[in-house]
Order: sequence, then C-alpha cells, then structure tokens
Amino acid sequence: MSGYRADSATHRRLADAALMVVVGALAVTTAAFDDGTTAVDYALIVLGSVALGLHHAGPRAPMAVLGVTTASTVAYVLHAQPGPLAALPALAAVLVAAQAGHRGWAAVASGVFLTAFGVARGGVGTAALLAGWFLCVVVAGLADRNWQAYLRQTEQRALEAERTREEAALRRAGEERLRIARELHDSLTHSISIVKLQAGVAVHLARKRGEEVPPALLAIQEAGGEAMRELRATLEILRDDEPNGTPAQLVERARAAGLSAELTVTGEERPLTAPLDRAVYRIVQEALTNAARHAGQAKVRVELAYAEGDMMVRVEDDGAGRPSRPSVPGHGLTGMRERVAALGGTLHTGPRAEGGFSVCARLPLEAGAAALKEPV
Repeated sequence: MSGYRADSATHRRLADAALMVVVGALAVTTAAFDDGTTAVDYALIVLGSVALGLHHAGPRAPMAVLGVTTASTVAYVLHAQPGPLAALPALAAVLVAAQAGHRGWAAVASGVFLTAFGVARGGVGTAALLAGWFLCVVVAGLADRNWQAYLRQTEQRALEAERTREEAALRRAGEERLRIARELHDSLTHSISIVKLQAGVAVHLARKRGEEVPPALLAIQEAGGEAMRELRATLEILRDDEPNGTPAQLVERARAAGLSAELTVTGEERPLTAPLDRAVYRIVQEALTNAARHAGQAKVRVELAYAEGDMMVRVEDDGAGRPSRPSVPGHGLTGMRERVAALGGTLHTGPRAEGGFSVCARLPLEAGAAALKEPV
C-alpha cells in the first residue's frame, strides 16, 4: 500500500510538471508572435504557468494557484492586449479549481478574466468565444472530479468485498479446525487411552506375578503416554488460536529463555482489530521461535512500526543465515505467509545480506475491521 501511494505521488508530480511546461511553452510561444511583448509580460506568463505545477502541494493549493494564475494572466492581458491563446494559463487554473471542487471560485475567476479580456480588446466577440471555453473547462473539471470519486468508491467496494471474503475464509478455517479437534478428541483420544490403559494393566499384572516385564510392553506404555500428551497439546492449539499475551511479553519470555532480544515500537501505537492483533502476535512468536532454534547466540531485534494506513512487523537476527545458503520454508513460515495474505498484507522472509535472517510483514491497519464475532 505504501509503495502504491509512493508511485501515485510520483506520477502526480510528473503530471503537474508536464502541465506547467506545456501550458507555459504554449503561452510563451504565442506571446513571442505578438508585437510589443515585453520582459514584464513574459515574467507574468511564467509566474502563472509555474504556479500550475504546485496545485497538489496541499488542500488549499488549488485556490492559491487559481488566484495567482488568474491575477498574473489578467495583468498580462491588460498590459499587452494579446490574442485568445493568452487565456491558456487561466483556463488551466480554472480546470484545476473545478477538479478540486471549487466550482464557484472557478466561475468567479473566469468572469474576472473574461471582463479583463473584453476591456483590453475593446469588444465582446472574442470574449464570448472564450466564455464558451471557460464553461467547457469548468464542466470538464466537475465531470473529472465526479469520475474520480466514482473510481474511489468502486475501488473501496472491491477492497471491502475482498476483505469480507478473506475474513469468511478465516472463519471457515477456524470452524474446520474445531471440527478436526472434535473428531480427534472423540476417536483418536479414546483409542490411545484404551491402548495406554491395557498396556498399564499388563505391566501391573506381570510385576504382580513377579514376571519380567517385556521391553516391548514397556515401550508401548511409554509411547501411549507420549502420544496422549502430544495429542492434548495439538488439540489445545487447534481449539485456541487467540494470543495469550503481547509481542512485548513474547520478547520478555525469549530473554528469560536466554535469547538476546529487544523490542522497538515506532509511530503512533493504536488498538488493533482482533484478526490483526492475532496475526502480529503469531508472526512475532514464530519468528522468535525460529531464531531460538536456528540463530544460535544471535541478537534478535523485533520492530513494530505504525504508519498512517498500515503497520510493519519486522524480526531480524544476526545469526548464521547467509544469502548463499537459502533456507527451506517450513510449516511455520508457510502458515505465517497464509495468515498475512488472508489479511491483505505482504510478507518477505529470507537471509540478510549482512548475515542472519529477516521476517518482515506489512499489514493494513483496517484488516479484519468487518470480521464477524464468531471465534476463529
């Protein structure tokens, strides 16, 4: 999202520069064919044209551009009494103002210029022709504004529809996870319990009779107990995907376990939606777990960076990872990528050029805002 906004800003600046150059070049070229054009006239033309390139500088910029360009163009018209093409900077300024929604001021500026042009040329014929041009420009600006508003609404509706589908997919995944947990509990847990119980009874009877307990029977008893513990842990994970803490607490636990970790929070921290909060927690948890397993005695830095419309979660270590030895994504990284994609975010993982491993997720802050209240 941030990259998209940066590209849009660059394109907008290029378009503003093109408008300034094209209008200025046409106005200056036209003035060069008029007799009696002075340096002052050229300066007025350049001033009005340069102002056009700044109409995206801020929310009030279109009004400022309209005032400066209209004033400089009117001064040029009254001083040099040029032909109709001298109206180009004023037409462009009126278009910019109309696109920004200032149709009233655009009409006022048009009237001021047309009055000045009629006075300077001593007639109404050409001024009437120019009035048609200004009317067309105002209508075109308003039409473009409405079209842009329609495109924004359409894009927003598409994003909302996509987000709703992703949240529905998350909810269905949660329901399927609970169904699997119930099936495992009802069938596999019972069977393992029976095996463990029968093995325990057999071991007890053998010892009671003073017989040597077969090693295979002891192995069955031990394996049954281990399988039951692992199954219970799996069921707990399947039934509860809610975070039981915060990223700060995860970092503290990692420190207590001997991992050198630190947390940095930048930007304006704010409450997160439940799906986003869950995703941030799981990303940090999985990244710290991987660092503890594979990074050795490395230092780990966890960064949460809040921006205007999204947030970045970055976990980096300076361990043994190298670009020449790319890692094979395991289940943890695959699940992390699926979780981020479901929220409309992006995830980049891999070895760092300077050594170590990096996990960087960028998530939209509004992700999950329309999520249903059923547990996921």
